[in-house]
Amino acid sequence: MTIDQTIRLLALVTLVEMMVFVGLSAPLVDFVNAAKDLRRVGLAVFANYLLVPVVTVALLAVFRAPPLVAVGFLILAVCPGGPYGPPYTAIAKGNVGSAAGLMVILAGLSAFLSPVLLRGLVRLLPGNQPVSVDVAAMSVTLLLGQVAPLLGGLAVRRWRPRQADRLVEPARRGATFLNIAFLILVVAVQYRMLLQIRAMALFGMLVLLAASMAVGWLAGGAGAGDRRAMTLTTSVRNNGVGMVIATGAFPGTAAVTAAIVYGLVGFLGSLLLALWWGRRPPAESPVGVGLSDFSVLPSTPILLASNSRTGQDIASPSTRPTAETASVSPGTGRSEL
Repeated sequence: MTIDQTIRLLALVTLVEMMVFVGLSAPLVDFVNAAKDLRRVGLAVFANYLLVPVVTVALLAVFRAPPLVAVGFLILAVCPGGPYGPPYTAIAKGNVGSAAGLMVILAGLSAFLSPVLLRGLVRLLPGNQPVSVDVAAMSVTLLLGQVAPLLGGLAVRRWRPRQADRLVEPARRGATFLNIAFLILVVAVQYRMLLQIRAMALFGMLVLLAASMAVGWLAGGAGAGDRRAMTLTTSVRNNGVGMVIATGAFPGTAAVTAAIVYGLVGFLGSLLLALWWGRRPPAESPVGVGLSDFSVLPSTPILLASNSRTGQDIASPSTRPTAETASVSPGTGRSEL
C-alpha cells in the first residue's frame, strides 16, 4: 500500500467514525424541527451549495490561484455541514437546535450535490491542466462513508438512547485519535508544500472566510440566535468529507494541501467569531436540544470540532434528554423534560 493510499484510507475511516459520533450525539428532534422549516432549509441550501461556491470561484479568479490549489478550495466550498457548527453556535449563544438540524441536513445532501457541483465548478477554472471528477465514485464513497454511518448513529439515538449515551464517549475519543493521526501523517508527507504558502494566499483565505460568514448572516433570518447559527453553519465546512474527496481524487497534490490549510483557517476564524459573540449578551435564548452533547465534540484536525466549554456543561451524560424523556412543547419547537 502506497502512502497516498494509506492517507486516503485513514481519511475515510476517520470520516466514518466521526459521522457515527455525530449521529449518536444529534437529537432527532432537532433534525425534525429543522426539516419542517422549509424556508430556512431552502436558505441554508441556497447559501451553502450556491452562494459560497460562486463566491469561491470569483475570489479564485481574482487571486489567480493555480488549478489544483483552486480545486482544494472548491472541494471545501461544496462540502457544508461541518459537525462543529453546533458547538460553535453554543459558544456564540445562538440557536443550537437549528444549527444541529441544519448540520445533519446539509451533510446528508453532500453525497448527492457535492460531486456534481465540484465537476461543474472545476470546468470553470482557467489553464490547460486537466482536472477530472468521477461523480459516481465520489457519490458512492460519500454514501457509504458519510450518510450510512450518520443514519446508523441517528437510528441508535432514536431507538436505543441509553446505548447511544454509552457509545458517545468512546466514539468521541476514537474520532479524536484518528483525526490527530491523519493530520500528523499528512503534515509529514506534505510539509514542503505547506512551507510554500505565502502571505497573500492566507489573506485570500481570510477574505473567503469573511465572505462565507457574510453569506450565512444574510441568509440567517431576523432573529439574532438564528443568524448566528446560520453564519457559523455556513462558515465552517465539512473538512472530513473534503479530505476524503481530496485524498481520493487528487492524492499527493496541492489540492490536499489547500483543503487542509483552508480547513484550519475556517476552524480558527469561526471559533474566534463564536468566542466574540459569546462575550456579548444574547438577544434571545440560545438553549436548544443537545447543547450538552455538542459541547463535548472532540477537537480534531480534520473535522476540528470544538470541545470548548462555555462555563459548565448544561447536562452531564447521565442527565441528557433521550428519546424516552424528551418531548416538544407545542408552538415552541423546543424540547422539554
